Amino acid sequence: MIPRYAPKDVAALFSDENRFDTMLEVELLAAEGLAALGVVPGDQVALLRQRRPVVDAGFVEAVNERELTTNHDTAAFVDVVQSSIGMPEGAWIHYGLTSSDVVDTALCHTLTRAMDIVVFEALALRDALTRRAVETVDIPITGRTHGMHAEPTTYGAKFALFALQVERDVQRAMRARSAIAVGKLSGAVGTYSNVDPRVEEYVCSRLGLVAVPATQVIARDRHAEVLYACAALGTSIEQFALEVRHLARSEVGEAEEPFAPGQKGSSAMPHKRNPVLSERLCGLARVLRAYLQAGLEDVALWHERDISHSSVERVVLPDALQLTVYMLRKATGLADGLVLHPERALENLTVGSLGLVFSQSVLLALVESGMSRDQAYRIVQGAARQAIEQRRNLREVVESDEEVTLSNEVLERCFDTQRLLVHRGRFVEALTWRA
Repeated sequence: MIPRYAPKDVAALFSDENRFDTMLEVELLAAEGLAALGVVPGDQVALLRQRRPVVDAGFVEAVNERELTTNHDTAAFVDVVQSSIGMPEGAWIHYGLTSSDVVDTALCHTLTRAMDIVVFEALALRDALTRRAVETVDIPITGRTHGMHAEPTTYGAKFALFALQVERDVQRAMRARSAIAVGKLSGAVGTYSNVDPRVEEYVCSRLGLVAVPATQVIARDRHAEVLYACAALGTSIEQFALEVRHLARSEVGEAEEPFAPGQKGSSAMPHKRNPVLSERLCGLARVLRAYLQAGLEDVALWHERDISHSSVERVVLPDALQLTVYMLRKATGLADGLVLHPERALENLTVGSLGLVFSQSVLLALVESGMSRDQAYRIVQGAARQAIEQRRNLREVVESDEEVTLSNEVLERCFDTQRLLVHRGRFVEALTWRA
């Protein structure tokens, strides 16, 4: 991942140093598990811990250098570890294991830690949206369907629906975290031919993982589930960001991204305040969805394993987790700092819409007065068209129509914004996690 989109804490999880350090911990735990069974002498397993090499840039360089000869990164890693520890103790490193025992278990441990960060940040976004929903549930704004004025809603309803969606994403992320918090140390094709299942149980329990049946590799539908959770979060963020972009358009002007002192919206046009963060989030969501496609294609492997998934995962898993956390943190800042313009929203709703957002209310009032629905629809549709063409308010046009005999009191009720929003509180009531 390029540094621009790489949060340091998540990037550190996927660094070579952390990867090799986690693999080394798996190896040492496996030796301890073997010692508990009497396979490895107790004094030698103690020396393994004592001589544990420090995994730093020099260690990584040594592994990379050795890989030039082995053409196998795990074998190179084992060689460097054994050389650092020394013999005869070093011979117990990787005893009875296959590469995927170590690599897959270490990767799942790292992904589990990364998903913990994802869940934490997703909850932060959910809570930011929740706060804005509660703050703005009473502020009316024009609802839009097909990009056109529909009926009134509120800013708070929008925020609440986004919060509910992110909450569902949180649940998905938690399930994905559970699915990936697994490990295996069952040998070449998963049959425990040269390693006792109790070693697997010991290692996984120490790492906070669940031992699961596997072939030579852990089933990749688990990794795909992680990528789906990331893609789903990215898509929810995109939906929120897209709404910001639409509301920020010059002809709408109902919201805008926070604009810091010294910030420039355009290199050529000083008046511009472009929704650049929202556009960036929409673009990055496409990358996450593409990574999901790659992850799904990694699920089907030949027989007990092949290695076609490995190169893909080295790219998509670190990138996806880093991007997801980056997007979550940026989206939380956007939700917290989004500038709303209620006066412009009210102007668009009342004056700008020409009262057309109340057309259904007039339709229903005419039906209640005894008119057939088809006749009432035809009258209101014609009045709406006349209002648009003549740039007149719908109420004025309706009042001048001889076929409409509604009283002034009924018309007042038809064009009452608050009447249409009487149940707006249900949106925030659905946010059951709020304090």
